[in-house]
Amino acid sequence: MKLSAAAACGRGVREQNTSGLYNGSEKMDSRRMCPHCRAFITVNDRTCPYCNERVGPRAIDIRSPSPILGGLISHARFNTVIILLINFGLYIATVLFSLRRVGNSDALMGLDSYTLRAFGAMYEPAIREGQWWRLVTAGFLHGGLLHILMNSWVLFDLGAQVEEVYGASRMLVMYFVSTIFGFYVSSIFHLLSVGASAGLMGLIGAMIALGTRHGTEMGRAMRGQYVRWAVYIILFGLLPGLGVDNAAHIGGLAAGFGIGYLAGTPRYEGSPTERLWRVGAYVCIALTAVSFLEMFLAFTHSVQ
Repeated sequence: MKLSAAAACGRGVREQNTSGLYNGSEKMDSRRMCPHCRAFITVNDRTCPYCNERVGPRAIDIRSPSPILGGLISHARFNTVIILLINFGLYIATVLFSLRRVGNSDALMGLDSYTLRAFGAMYEPAIREGQWWRLVTAGFLHGGLLHILMNSWVLFDLGAQVEEVYGASRMLVMYFVSTIFGFYVSSIFHLLSVGASAGLMGLIGAMIALGTRHGTEMGRAMRGQYVRWAVYIILFGLLPGLGVDNAAHIGGLAAGFGIGYLAGTPRYEGSPTERLWRVGAYVCIALTAVSFLEMFLAFTHSVQ
């Protein structure tokens, strides 16, 4: 009598007694279950011998890979740390420019509008003239020390959460598209705007979408938590005298929710869906690089 792959493996497990699971307290189980046919395979298999489907690395190998740069950057926060480094690098550059070129003695605490426009802020007249790249570069600029510290604090925690749940590729696409759409909405209502908060609200929207898709008690709790975050940020933006760009916040939130709801969580590595998201992330990186190149060319022209 022939047995199915799963049944045959199951009988093999029983015949091995407990030696495959533990040998005293030293030998750990070297098997795992194929996510496609549910047969037991070894941890070294990259293709299931029963269904011939490709098998990705184990979840523990994804969560705990070797560190980058000797542990300076963790995989769980790789995208987040790179974005933070760009943000702080640009902030230092804008502060130095404002101090030396504009003569703004208070540049560290608050930058002038000329410096922000020169470095690629969302400036509605320039966008109307074709400088679309400002919708990207504006998300990496900040108007003052408190501004960048607050956004960095939120990004450091929130970015890692989204990156862990959705994967690095989806997180990049969400952040990029939310930034662009947030500042596009902002350009309808405002003349000048900068900040990472459009992208941050997109990440919040993605987490709300995740909780909405999963109708469990945990999903509802997650949705409630991030909805409260979004409401607090929008209400904070309504306080007089702060100059918070709620249009960018709402635009980013809507874009992040839409992408997060359609994206879902990652599938097995090497699937067509994951390859598509990886291509999307590369496109976002390329467009960001082009945007910074355009900003540099415009900057050198404007300061001559």
